[in-house]
Amino acid sequence: MYAVVKTGGKQYRVAKNDTLVVEKLAGEVGEVVQLGDVLMLAEEGKAPTVGAPTVDKAAVFAEVVEQGKGDKVIVFKKQRRQNHRRKNGHRQELTTVKVVEISPTGTKPKADAAENKAPAKKAATKKAATKKAAAKKTEAEKTEE
Repeated sequence: MYAVVKTGGKQYRVAKNDTLVVEKLAGEVGEVVQLGDVLMLAEEGKAPTVGAPTVDKAAVFAEVVEQGKGDKVIVFKKQRRQNHRRKNGHRQELTTVKVVEISPTGTKPKADAAENKAPAKKAATKKAATKKAAAKKTEAEKTEE
């Protein structure tokens, strides 16, 4: 399944697990955001669904991978024979996103993998803390003897 989405004034053809660079989107790294308007949805072996102008209830969800800036663009303006020159630079703010899910019904994706990993780390730290406590108890017992 793939979709055509419009975000930042541009249109992109996206499929699940695609990585793309779009104009700045609000969101922290690791956060799941909804991309702009879905203009078309297509599945293999079926006729594509084209919106007028957008497909109702359809949504594309993507995880923010990186927030950054593009290359510097030099803007140089000159009026000849007038001794008039202006030189400016510009760096566009960009967001790199990875498509998590294309949903024809607009439902959000299930729990993030990052959230599933977090409890495992906490359990590992608890185990380490109990090992340290056990070691301190044995040292205390040795000093008492």
